[in-house]
Amino acid sequence: MTGSPAGPPQGVGAGSSGAEPRQLLEVAEELAREAGALLLRRYEGDRGEGVAMKSTPTDLVSEADRASERMIVERLAQLRPADGVLGEEGAGSEGESGLRWVVDPLDGTVNYLFGIPQWCVSIAVQDAAGATLAGAVFDPCRGEMWSARADGPATCNGEPVAGSRREDLASAMVATGFGYDARIRAAQARIADDLIPRVRDIRRLGSAALDLAWTAAGRYDAYYERGVKIWDVAAGMLICERAGLASAELAPEGGQPAGVIVAAPALLAALLAIVG
Repeated sequence: MTGSPAGPPQGVGAGSSGAEPRQLLEVAEELAREAGALLLRRYEGDRGEGVAMKSTPTDLVSEADRASERMIVERLAQLRPADGVLGEEGAGSEGESGLRWVVDPLDGTVNYLFGIPQWCVSIAVQDAAGATLAGAVFDPCRGEMWSARADGPATCNGEPVAGSRREDLASAMVATGFGYDARIRAAQARIADDLIPRVRDIRRLGSAALDLAWTAAGRYDAYYERGVKIWDVAAGMLICERAGLASAELAPEGGQPAGVIVAAPALLAALLAIVG
């Protein structure tokens, strides 16, 4: 979950580009599977090849990230040559169609490098207004394809999923994540310290895209995180919203960057009062 400041997604919805979300979703799923297969081969072999530091010593990128992004960009050039691309590892083109593919070629790089099986590929496509038309999050370790289009249900491997309907904050399982900068981590720790006594528990596993997908399926009751980039959350936020969850943007506050929150509808206001 790294890269140049791009901010959270501007929104999700049907958009006005005239594109067909069903066909766009098929492309997103196909490319996520292909990239996931490439990453899984490396994960089971020399996954630590070409590791470099990005913004801080805890913010890493590997040759696997770059290879995955190259493959996705090359395939998009074949399948959708008129579309634009925004990739975490530097891929960028404006395109001519009014559509833009937002690509996180490996979300959860640190997990990947340490052999922790909580990482994924996230691919979304947005219209010119920034509305997400379709998105896919593929977890190669579990073979789970999480996806949604703006006019359809959220699914896992083609089967519909639904988010939590929990109403009691004290029994809620909440996922979150922390930034790479030590000062931001300190502020985030203070908020987590305030939250922990008020909920069942919190989880911090490391891939924002997978956290969102799992929240869409009710494995968590809510997820929030500051400092995420558009490629981290564009697909996952759409999946959560199509799964019936409530969402909001977190404005920059107290030296912390902007972020996102999704939750069971009855929990959103109470969580915002703590983490917002």
